[in-house]
Amino acid sequence: MAAEAGGGHGPMSQFEIKRYVPLDLFGQDASFTNASLYMVLAVLLITAFFAAAMRNRALVPGRLQSVAEMSYEFIANMVRENVGDEGMKYFPFIFSLFVFVLVLNMLGMIPGTFTVTSHIIVTFALAALVFLVVTAIGFARHGFGYLKLFVPDGVPIWLMPLIVPIELISYLIRPISLSVRLFANMMAGHTMLKVFAGFAVSLPVFAKIAPVLFTTAFTGLEFVVAFLQAFIFTVLTCIYLNDAVNMHH
Repeated sequence: MAAEAGGGHGPMSQFEIKRYVPLDLFGQDASFTNASLYMVLAVLLITAFFAAAMRNRALVPGRLQSVAEMSYEFIANMVRENVGDEGMKYFPFIFSLFVFVLVLNMLGMIPGTFTVTSHIIVTFALAALVFLVVTAIGFARHGFGYLKLFVPDGVPIWLMPLIVPIELISYLIRPISLSVRLFANMMAGHTMLKVFAGFAVSLPVFAKIAPVLFTTAFTGLEFVVAFLQAFIFTVLTCIYLNDAVNMHH
């Protein structure tokens, strides 16, 4: 791992995978790690929050209920705008995906915690899930007619041998681009924070002001990035879902 190469207390040490419960499953390492712990914690926090928010539902909502309802409407509007009313049947999947990625990103902003979404294997697993679900929906709704997605309307027949492979490749790299975007932004941001925090600690007192101010400002920016990356991941999922549901070219 890159984290292991960083070693010690360097900027990359925060990404180190630590095994809490070693487990070998059919020759594969299935250990319970710090990444596993924070994913379980995210699920528990999400479940606890929405259970508490909806426990005493009222016509005039309280703070928790208001946040829950606003998050619901935020994603519902996103689905309607990008997929249409037909996409609302897939709302639970989209909503769960957004909240899960957002909570993982925000947990990573707490000092001393672990940022799960800074690991490509985690973001790729989420992106691969989106890819498989969207592809399955496309074939379930349109059968082999879904393959028309790779044959854009209005393209001359003599260009098909060139256009179809390009469309196919662009479709197949979706999980790669989707996962790298989330992973790269989270990893780069946290690395920069660690570097400037290190300057703030190691430099003489008179030279600490600039790195402390930058670290403070960059931390605020990272909170925005953490939200935006969850938002972008979800919007792109809706766009891919739109192709599967509506077969737009």
